[in-house]
This record gives sequence, structure tokens and C-alpha cells, in this order.
Amino acid sequence: MKILIPDTTDIDPTDLTDHEVVRYDAAVPVPAEHADAEVVVVWGTPPDALQETARRLSRVQLVQALAAGPDSVLEAGFREEAVICTGVGLHTLPVAEHALALMLHLVRQLPAAARSQEEHSWDPRLGGLQPLHPEDRVTTLLDAHVLIWGFGAIGQHLAGLCTALGARVTGVARSAGERGGYPVVTPEQLPAHLPGTDVLVLILPHDPATERALNRERLDALPPRALVVNVGRGSTVDEDALVDALDAESIAGAAIDVAAQEPLPAESPLWSAPHLTITPHMAGGRPIGAAPLLLENLRALAQGGAYTNRVNRT
Repeated sequence: MKILIPDTTDIDPTDLTDHEVVRYDAAVPVPAEHADAEVVVVWGTPPDALQETARRLSRVQLVQALAAGPDSVLEAGFREEAVICTGVGLHTLPVAEHALALMLHLVRQLPAAARSQEEHSWDPRLGGLQPLHPEDRVTTLLDAHVLIWGFGAIGQHLAGLCTALGARVTGVARSAGERGGYPVVTPEQLPAHLPGTDVLVLILPHDPATERALNRERLDALPPRALVVNVGRGSTVDEDALVDALDAESIAGAAIDVAAQEPLPAESPLWSAPHLTITPHMAGGRPIGAAPLLLENLRALAQGGAYTNRVNRT
């Protein structure tokens, strides 16, 4: 089979023996001379270029995306006969690591320490003798209640990291019960859990059910000491309500790696919201295990087996 591999991935063509492997420039549409390719790996191609690639690949049988979400590939318009698979699981470790970094950044008051450094000021309120659990703020993950909304592979890995640091973790998912050894509640049960939350982490995908899932009502239900971290999708947070909550100090702080519009416009009120840390969608971007995933799905294509991370296109 002819397999197209983008220059944005480290998949080694020598791992794909017995196939014709072509590395292509991910920034532009696949050249017309490779329109006969049967497999294409997608990672980092702009939407317009991806749509043209989809139009050209009239014989493609497998589209292996390395992103966890299928949105851009589905919208590109690949032929109906093509199997589309995503990169769910490839981003678990780096995204969980970034989420933990943002949590500790807020909990350990690093923004305040950075401001003090800029002012050449040794702030005695940040150091010296400190209460372990002050009423008005969260200063440690020890015994903190962490609520992780979106409790898939990333959420469960993050839960283990939080547990290692002494936190009490509850997951939020569509079905209640237990997952990965942690209690899980549904979004409908949140009113009973938000008032006791110290850190709320969102790792939600983009779909109609998650649109502005963290809305004004749910933000208002959090205690004033609560911290919010979003490493899922920007569309899952009501950004106006978040800015208002930070302005009113009805929550203590937030950190976001995603925004509803990316790149975030310079005029966005998020930039100047108090106690808000913004990172430019840098949690992922490093798929781990792309080659083994591709090999699994190539075997499924050749032998008629089950695909990993197959997207239901109906």
C-alpha cells in the first residue's frame, strides 16, 4: 500500500516495511501525484489544505489522525468509504503533565511569586510560617479535593499524579460509578460536589453536549478558594462567565491552555483577567506511540480486524 506520512511526525518509514511510504509536507495539500495513496496520516495540516487533500485522495482507505479529536478530519470531507481513526491515547502523558503543572502553578502561588520577582520584592506573605489549610485559599494538594471533569485516559492518569501528591480525587463522566479506582459522578450530580471543590480540572472534548459546560451557574457554585484549570477544549467554558468570576473574586484563580477562539485575539478580556494564567495550547502537540497505533490499524485494514480509535461516521 502507498502510505503518506506527514513531516510533522517522527514515524520512521523503516517501520513500515513492505509498503510504499511517502513523506509529505503537512503545511500544504498532498501533491496530486500521490492521489492514489490508500493510507494517509494526518497531523498538523491546516483546515484548507486538509480539505484539498481529502478531495484529491480518491482511493484512500484509512485516514489515521494523530489528534485526539476527530473534528478537523471529519470536516475535511474524506471519501465515505475511508475508515477514520483518531489519536486518542497518544497525548495522555504530556497533557496530564501540563495539567499538573498548571495546578501546581496556581496552588503554590507562583504567579504572585513571579510578580514579586518583577518588582524586586521579597513578599513575606508568600514565605515564612504558613497555615497548611487556610480557609480562603488552596496552598497545597495535600488533602485537597480535586474534581476532574472528563475522566478518560488523561483524567485517570492525572488522578494518579494528584493522588501521589496527597489529593482526594473525584472524576466526572457521563456514567457514575467507579473508574480506575476513583469515584465518578455525572454532570447532573455536580451541584452536590462543586461547593466542596478545591481544584476543578476540565479535560472535556468539543461536542454539543459539552458546549459551555462550565457555565455561570456552575462557576457560582464553586467556593471562593476554588481554582479552575482547562486543558480540554475552549468551547467547554463560558469565557465571559469565567472573566466575571475572576473579576468578582468568586473563585481564587484559573489557568487555561485552550480558548474558544485560537489564536486568542489580542482584544480578548481573558488576557487582562485577574488571577488567570494562559498557555497557548501547549499541553499536547507531542503524540507518543503514533507508529504502533498506525501499525495496529494497518493490520486491521489488511486482515479485516477491529480498528483502534475508529470514528463512527454515521
